[in-house]
Amino acid sequence: MASIFHSVLLALSLLSSPFLSNTNAHTKIGFTVDLIHRDSPTSPFYNPTETSAQRLKNAVHRSVNRVVHFNDKDASVNSPQTEITSATGEYLMNISLGTPPFPIMAIADTGSDLLWTQCKPCDDCYAQDDPLFDPKASSTYKDVSCTSKQCTSLEGQATCSTEDNKTCSYVLSYGDKSYTKGNVAVDTLTLGSTDNRPVQFKSFVIGCGHNDAGTFSKKGSGIVGLGGGSVSLISQLGDSIDGKFSYCLVPLSSVNDKTSKLNFGTNAVVSGNGSVSTPLITKSQATFYYLTLESISVGSKSIKYPSVSDSHGSSGEGNIIIDSGTTLTMVPAAFYSELEDAVASSIDAERVNDPQNVLSLCYSATAKLNVPVITMHFDGADVKLDYSNAFVQLSEDLVCFAFSGNDDLAIYGNLSQTNFLIGYDTVSKTVSFKPADCAKM
Repeated sequence: MASIFHSVLLALSLLSSPFLSNTNAHTKIGFTVDLIHRDSPTSPFYNPTETSAQRLKNAVHRSVNRVVHFNDKDASVNSPQTEITSATGEYLMNISLGTPPFPIMAIADTGSDLLWTQCKPCDDCYAQDDPLFDPKASSTYKDVSCTSKQCTSLEGQATCSTEDNKTCSYVLSYGDKSYTKGNVAVDTLTLGSTDNRPVQFKSFVIGCGHNDAGTFSKKGSGIVGLGGGSVSLISQLGDSIDGKFSYCLVPLSSVNDKTSKLNFGTNAVVSGNGSVSTPLITKSQATFYYLTLESISVGSKSIKYPSVSDSHGSSGEGNIIIDSGTTLTMVPAAFYSELEDAVASSIDAERVNDPQNVLSLCYSATAKLNVPVITMHFDGADVKLDYSNAFVQLSEDLVCFAFSGNDDLAIYGNLSQTNFLIGYDTVSKTVSFKPADCAKM
């Protein structure tokens, strides 16, 4: 999906330390890394001349564009290796590849699977500010063969050329026509940890891109896939993290510049007072995390979610994707219209127009808005949104409802997820929510 996970970018901070924790599939571990929003001061994308409202407005625009990346009808039809994902996201991770560790700032994306970066020699690549990863400089790098399990695990994304039938290659195409092509390889992955004990994973499957083009930013060095597919970071860590990860997203409007947190394994358990859980639905597109939304209530008014499935799976069981890389929450257009009417009728203030025509329910930022309680009724889990989850300030003068109508795909975006500890258990197939002050975690 992209670098389809406010669209908010996820980033890991690798902290230098003489202590390295080596792990394998038989060792149960727990660790936490920093998840860096692309517009935070610690991100290479940060623009100090922008106001908080301008950053939020840009994130909203990226959110609208990201939906295109999720839509398979816009993906390349000429390549059987097409992955329906986006080349953008909202959070970044600092990771390291190889031996010795080579630092990479990559997009963390719940909408894609393969971890890939640009590599030397880069025959036809997009401009990148940071140095390229050199496979020859890593003593643990190894291309994988066409007959290896690592190659076959990529399913439709892997291919073998007629000229060299020994080395496994990959092709990933995105909805906006961006693409990456290169070798499938294994190398040592090092993840930073907030306890100053970086964690190493040996023989990690990666994509070494030698031909990459499209809308990729020169400030990024690749993508870390956090999806549910077989080669994602989550799936490859597998038993070592017991299939568990969680995150707590700090609101972008936060004035304390605190980073969000991404937790793995024993650190990722979400339980206790206030926590609720809903089933994680498995579908043919294994990358995406599907939930079932039954209704949304505005105050005491309940609005039933559409129950008839369509070709995109946007209603019925598993009718909405939860994605950290999309800013807005997207729902079917007819349902959105009913939702907007309920919200607007509960607010005693004069509506104003969004000059950009991105969001349709807006008010003056100086108006005193008595916003009703908005509750997402997932299967078995009621999640109450506060003002910052439901409204976004697009300028000094404008505040808008952070939901939008879209018939292509329903997405539970990151604005709705801020200040919740959200845990994914890919073994028990549940997603849990617990209100939290993420800046204090």
